[in-house]
Amino acid sequence: MPETQPSSPSSSEHPAPLQRIPAQTPWADTVGYCRALRVGDRVLVSGTAPVTPDGSTYAPGDAYRQMRRCLEIIRDAVTKLGGERARVIRTRIYVTDAQKWREVGRAHGEFFSHAPPVTTLIEVSALISPDMQVEVEAEAWVPPAN
Repeated sequence: MPETQPSSPSSSEHPAPLQRIPAQTPWADTVGYCRALRVGDRVLVSGTAPVTPDGSTYAPGDAYRQMRRCLEIIRDAVTKLGGERARVIRTRIYVTDAQKWREVGRAHGEFFSHAPPVTTLIEVSALISPDMQVEVEAEAWVPPAN
């Protein structure tokens, strides 16, 4: 269940409430972040690593399956905050080996085939765990209810 907090009183006359989904990783409390945050019509999803429920790396050595896992975690967070996969408007993909772009891109393309977001793929030197090959950030737009 999302936590709800009012936004800063200085943000506007009628501030939008913030809703947060906690991150379920072993390092979340140390780093101090949440999985996703909704304010108004925006859902922002933190960098999402391919983790299992126990915090271990999902599918070590398999960039395609790791990317799918990241996108499933993102989808679940967006859904919990009232959105849906088709409303994801941006993804940022961080990979430790840009040569794996085909596997990562195939997973992204399959996942978002019905409504592709804008995206960026960036090679980085490392992620939080050496057996992780990909991490993904996302943004979604959730239209106001009628």
